[in-house]
Amino acid sequence: MSLTLTTPYAEAPAPALAPREQETLRHIAAGRTYLQTARHMGLSRHTVDAYLRRIRTKLNITTTAELTRLAISLGL
Repeated sequence: MSLTLTTPYAEAPAPALAPREQETLRHIAAGRTYLQTARHMGLSRHTVDAYLRRIRTKLNITTTAELTRLAISLGL
């Protein structure tokens, strides 16, 4: 199931997040580091970083604080 979002930064709906992107976002919003997230998901730290870069690009978000706020508002 993919998640389609609207952000306060864009008038059009943002692209959907893939399930692994949603999971990564949920871990980061919970306060886990990239390394902790990677270990929990069975990925490399670089893959987690790539997921988060992709999320930031899709949603036009630049900071981890904005990502966290978005995740909380979505109930992730």
